[in-house]
Amino acid sequence: MADLSARQHQMFPVLNPHQVETARRFASSEPRRFEPGDVVYNLGDHAAPAWLVLEGSMDVFRHEGLSHEAPITTHGVGQLSGEVNQLSGRPTLAGARAGAAGCTAVAFDAAHLRALVIGSADVGEIIMRSFILRRVGLIDAGAGSVLIGTPGNAALSHLQGFLARSAFPYIVLDAAAEGEGRALIERLGIPASDLPLMVCPNGTVLKKPTDAEAAACLGMTPKLIPGKLYDVAVVGAGPAGLATAVYAASEGLDVIVIDERSVGGQAGASTRIENYLGFPTGISGHALAGRAYNQALKFGAEMVLPVEVSGLIPPKDEGAPLSLALAGGETVLARSMVIASGARYRRPDIANIAIFEGNGVSYWATPIEAKLCAGEEVALVGGGNSAGQAIVFLAPQVRTLHLVVRRALEETMSQYLIDRIRALPNVELHMHCEVDAIDGDPAIGLSCATLRNRLDGSQRQLPLHHLFLFIGADPNTGWISDRVHIDAKGFIVTGRSFDTLRGFARNPLPLETSLPNVFAIGDVRAGSTKRVAAAVGEGAAVVSQIHEALRFASTAR
Repeated sequence: MADLSARQHQMFPVLNPHQVETARRFASSEPRRFEPGDVVYNLGDHAAPAWLVLEGSMDVFRHEGLSHEAPITTHGVGQLSGEVNQLSGRPTLAGARAGAAGCTAVAFDAAHLRALVIGSADVGEIIMRSFILRRVGLIDAGAGSVLIGTPGNAALSHLQGFLARSAFPYIVLDAAAEGEGRALIERLGIPASDLPLMVCPNGTVLKKPTDAEAAACLGMTPKLIPGKLYDVAVVGAGPAGLATAVYAASEGLDVIVIDERSVGGQAGASTRIENYLGFPTGISGHALAGRAYNQALKFGAEMVLPVEVSGLIPPKDEGAPLSLALAGGETVLARSMVIASGARYRRPDIANIAIFEGNGVSYWATPIEAKLCAGEEVALVGGGNSAGQAIVFLAPQVRTLHLVVRRALEETMSQYLIDRIRALPNVELHMHCEVDAIDGDPAIGLSCATLRNRLDGSQRQLPLHHLFLFIGADPNTGWISDRVHIDAKGFIVTGRSFDTLRGFARNPLPLETSLPNVFAIGDVRAGSTKRVAAAVGEGAAVVSQIHEALRFASTAR
């Protein structure tokens, strides 16, 4: 939980008269009068604008549980309503009514709000800080969706993870405990097989929703405009893709970002990144991705999550736009494309492992997983920096952590992490070992893992319910590998003279693939440095190459 008590003045700032006048120049409407108690906007309204109070007051509230309201604040003269969703026109997570003396306010829809944030540096800084802090406050309060299920259930944990990675607030009600959650299940006659339930802010009830169904209900996935031509389509919302979105959108390019999961990529699961420039005390991958996401929204990038890209349709004619096919049947047209799809977690060759994924086997370690295995015996497989960060995060919260590695940590992990791990009293190292088998009840979860020593063949069985796998990743190129050159390991080759292919009327740019105007950056690119800072650097560098490619295309017509 974040302690925001000392930051209330930043969460709910009051603009001075000069700042109010500056803001009013960007308003999307004339001032509007609301009588006492009038609804300004309802919780869950789509495209609800932010409102700047000019006279009177505005009471803002949220849902608490399933049927109650809780006050958030009362905005007075010079205060602006809204939070991060107002930057993109997504459904509001709070409602507002005019105060006891009524209210006169002026509206800022998403486009005009972004224009204000960018056009006035001092007012924009105040608004962005307040909106981000308000979202943090909503997350702490669980003021969003209501999830009803059995704590520790794999489907519930997955849904929690999706919402947490998407920085979307939620609260969990135990389906077996007395209270609103159990009462709703009994009233609707919901069987246990349909759990978890998700109650969206607009009142819609979903049974065992997929990520896509949850996102649609929450308004996280915008409706695409058929036939719209973007300057840049970015596939992947990890650090590389987000960096491209921020730099391209800030330079006036029309940008769309598409990811099949949520923002952050693999870095989003890192509990603490301590070697990223400018953060001497470290920053979590989730926080870093959240800041980048808000920056991209600020500059007008369109974020489409979670939607899978199924393939690229190359242009038939020279100068024609690229076309991305989406899993839902829609298409996105763009003048250029950036592949930042990163890598997929590598699955070891262990029988029945898929059965226990999300039910004892995890490929990341977030506070959700840490809470589930608190005080227990766990095993973690992997010797890279991501594994080291997860060990340092998990070990203080569990009874014993068995670290399973195939070779010396010095060969694969940064020294500062090795030193910290050696200082942890409850980490047991299993050198030259690998997980040979796992067992358990698919309905209940994992119960044990068998380790095998690769040198002498000896085995040891560990009774445990949680196994964390950090054994690397494979490039996420299955959707594009038949369209661009890849190397023997599946990574996309860039910057070469592709003599065997036609289509280039110029030399390929350093980050350009074998298809003109299609670029690859970050972990998915052959020869890239697999570090967050390197991915961000490539995301920034590719924008200048996009400008160059688009200039050449326009002059070649």
